[in-house]
Amino acid sequence: MPSAADPDVQQANRLFASVIIAVYNDWAPLANCLQSLAAQTKAFSFEVIVVDDGSTHNAPASILEWMQKYRWKILRQPHLGPAAARNHGIRQSVGEILVFTDADCILEDHCFAALGACIAASPSCGYFQLCLAGVRSNLPGKAEDLRLIATQSFLLQPDGCIRYMNTAGFAVRRSCVDVETGLFDERALRAEDSLLLANLMRRNQLPFFVRAAAVRHPINLSVLGVLRRTVRSALLEAPTHAIISTLGIKVLMNHRERFGMLRSIWRISKTKSIGRAAFVLLVARQTLRLLTLTACRILPRRKREENVVGNLGQV
Repeated sequence: MPSAADPDVQQANRLFASVIIAVYNDWAPLANCLQSLAAQTKAFSFEVIVVDDGSTHNAPASILEWMQKYRWKILRQPHLGPAAARNHGIRQSVGEILVFTDADCILEDHCFAALGACIAASPSCGYFQLCLAGVRSNLPGKAEDLRLIATQSFLLQPDGCIRYMNTAGFAVRRSCVDVETGLFDERALRAEDSLLLANLMRRNQLPFFVRAAAVRHPINLSVLGVLRRTVRSALLEAPTHAIISTLGIKVLMNHRERFGMLRSIWRISKTKSIGRAAFVLLVARQTLRLLTLTACRILPRRKREENVVGNLGQV
């Protein structure tokens, strides 16, 4: 049976979806991501657009082979950040549904089948959050899985929508997007999905949570590497949260919600396949993130801008 990624299937049917992946030097994990896209079963027809956000080295031959085999596109731009890269991909796309994932993510085989069924059953819904999960192969992976399970469960609303957005697994109807302007605010060097969520919340819109459409996010870093990346990410997120604060919308959890989330994380961490060590690492990660965001609010504006510029090359 031909795959939905097969170019002949794509040519015979109008493309239903465009999958957009922003890449900055993370070519190695992208191969696994592309393999998982090619393996989608009973899925809608789709194209894949990889946007190279000014990587310092070119895509290896193995990636180019994937792109050529399925006639997928690879675009290049200066290093402007993931928001600009995704908007570039949107402008070059043709699908009725725009799907976003990250280079280091792996989609479960039935992910698109589940997403397609949900989209068909929800004609009035424009935005869809896929179910994210970690890979419990190491302690950082267990902590990531714990974070995602707790976050998605805690922020899920009674109507099936979710007060959460993560472009590691996110879809939107093309009709909801101004293609020329783009979907993402390019001022955001990181946390552009949080800024988009804030704008949706202003319009009383939330993405619908598609639990059966699973995307896994492996973490192949040491504990120290994870903590360092947490601080770098928070430094880049801080200006975005400053923009969000001007909208009068609270995307970050308040103290009461954080306490409730902490209890939820503690409860889930008793699972043997996750464990209390993952709880400790996750609390350390979240504490570092909050401390960094708080420090960025206190630091003089000029110093914050120097930090952001210094970290842009590490996005």
